[in-house]
Amino acid sequence: MSNAWNQTCRMKRFTIESMTTPKFYGWWNKRVNDNIPGSSQEGVRPMEEYLQVAPSEIEIIKHDFEKRNSELGKKIEQLEEEKMHLRLDVDGQKLETKKLRKWKNKAEEDFEDRL
Repeated sequence: MSNAWNQTCRMKRFTIESMTTPKFYGWWNKRVNDNIPGSSQEGVRPMEEYLQVAPSEIEIIKHDFEKRNSELGKKIEQLEEEKMHLRLDVDGQKLETKKLRKWKNKAEEDFEDRL
């Protein structure tokens, strides 16, 4: 019985080896006791990653919109602050101009009085 089994296995190898590819040959060498080798744990992701929900396109757009809106809000605050400083500068210039006009008018009146 044992000889018959060995003959069958030899014939099987003889016929299969003539039709095998390098990939099959690699698989054949890795098998143990005619069992298919277990899968490799290389590159396996944890279950949490598989269960993690990917954001939808609308959520991504909403996030981008909120980010842009926040940036523009900060820019508006900055411009309003600059505007306030410019108004203060303009008000200061107006006061200075008013003082210079008064001084000029007073100087002209004094000059006319002397003549």
